[in-house]
Amino acid sequence: MKNLSPPFLLQNQQEDPTPEENEEKEDKPRCEWDFTLSTVVSSSTTAGAISDTIGVIEFDPSDTLLASGGIARKIRIYSLNSLLPHGSSLNELGVTYSDHGSACDYYICTPAKLSSLRWKPGSDGRVLGSGDYDGVVMEYDLERRVPVFERDEHGGRRVWGMDYSRWDPVVGASGSDDGSMQMWDPRCDGGKCVGIIQPSLTRSPVCCVEFNPFGGALVAVGCANKKAYCYDMRSMVDPVMVLEGHHKSVTYVRFLDHHTIITSGTDGCLKMWNIDGSHLIKTYKGHLNTRRFVGLSVWRKGGLLGCGSESNQVFVYDKRWGEPIWVHGFRPAARGGCDGGFVGSVCWRQVGEDECTLVAGGSNGVLQVFEGRRRSFS
Repeated sequence: MKNLSPPFLLQNQQEDPTPEENEEKEDKPRCEWDFTLSTVVSSSTTAGAISDTIGVIEFDPSDTLLASGGIARKIRIYSLNSLLPHGSSLNELGVTYSDHGSACDYYICTPAKLSSLRWKPGSDGRVLGSGDYDGVVMEYDLERRVPVFERDEHGGRRVWGMDYSRWDPVVGASGSDDGSMQMWDPRCDGGKCVGIIQPSLTRSPVCCVEFNPFGGALVAVGCANKKAYCYDMRSMVDPVMVLEGHHKSVTYVRFLDHHTIITSGTDGCLKMWNIDGSHLIKTYKGHLNTRRFVGLSVWRKGGLLGCGSESNQVFVYDKRWGEPIWVHGFRPAARGGCDGGFVGSVCWRQVGEDECTLVAGGSNGVLQVFEGRRRSFS
């Protein structure tokens, strides 16, 4: 899909703007929210903080627990009460500072670096699934804090993303460097495969996968071949739609509502697509993303999009405008060289309408919690 523009006109040949162009110029992005930094949770590592890079953050279905994972080979579980400011822990700026050791309720050591985490539907927040750099999908019982399921069917190639279906809550899917998205059933011994797709003929890595969270049979995947695909779980021979428009790898796909998908690419763009017509609605630019996974999360009730950046900043977009409405910088990572770090993961809490919570994780192992409140214009 290409964005078509009229031919270039010399200055003395410029045409008068159309009413639509005037309206577009007048409709400038505006921030209707006040965002504040509430909590900073630092890594205990001082030198070489890259060893604690946070690559994934996920709220549980009740929005009261938070799980994080990454390079440190740990799944950390936090309660929301431990992350939001309270009492004497606030400093003069209204920010709570702590470290992971005191802030997290507990952690589970994992055999490999983690690339993805997803809470299993129907488990009452007890079971958490993960995908790792060794190509393994595992499930952990958080009450007993032990692994209860393991699936190693990607030939040792890194799993970039995994998810569970809400249409049939026991079915999972994982996308890998091996160029496949595999759908599996953890009720079967060894997680019997119920479907395999290879979106590209060249076996380009599958970078992300997400089922329709509203209960439909649709599953979306993003690939390193610059395209995103949507499949019907009941017949995955061919995609029901192909979304073309990114110029580099599609690293994240997220359903915003019943009719809309957001994609993120290493071309430094987010894109919003209409599912019904398979067409591009809007492109969002401002953050820096050329080669890393920087996170993407959508707050459905507020219509806000959050992502990280290789400029070590958090960006928030309103779905109505293509430019960011709010940007916040992390402190530079504590390591040598010219690389100032990057924000590699973000997650919105999916509750409320006039208040919101956004959590972001950095390459320096720092977790930051932001609270937003809708401004009153009365």
